[in-house]
Amino acid sequence: MMLQSTVLALFLYFPEDKSEYIPASITFVIFAIAAIVTMRLIVKVSNKEAQKAKEYEAELKKKSSDFKNES
Repeated sequence: MMLQSTVLALFLYFPEDKSEYIPASITFVIFAIAAIVTMRLIVKVSNKEAQKAKEYEAELKKKSSDFKNES
């Protein structure tokens, strides 16, 4: 148990000089914005694909009903 807490403490680092947090904050903001933009892009493309699928389905239903009416 003592060894585990010692090993985990090696990865914790809280600097005295708080200006060392600035590069990490900037990197975090950049990646957070990139993640939000990527997610919005994925949703937008997904909605376009869903609309295309609905249109295609309606077209197939129309063709199917026309085929049944001709028979």
